[in-house]
Amino acid sequence: MKNPITEQEISVRLRKLPGWSFQDDKLQKSFEFADFRTAMSFLIRVSYEAEQQNHHPEIQNCYNKVSFSLNTHDAGGKVTDKDFSLAGAIDGIAPRAF
Repeated sequence: MKNPITEQEISVRLRKLPGWSFQDDKLQKSFEFADFRTAMSFLIRVSYEAEQQNHHPEIQNCYNKVSFSLNTHDAGGKVTDKDFSLAGAIDGIAPRAF
């Protein structure tokens, strides 16, 4: 089981991830793109990263909007290092999706 991160540490780490928030024991962020195709391209790129990290986010997509919720199931649904790693990777993919 992965070790959950304290809420205080989560707050500190979120300062390095603009746009991400902590709600309901999850890291969350939404992205908006020019159109559906661009949003889907972004999601495909994120899927490869998620597979590589063996960490799969909750994803919501509606036309050009994509939202992620991240927590670690084998840590009791709490936030761990895995979530911050994937959040950083998602942010790194987003600019290239345009």
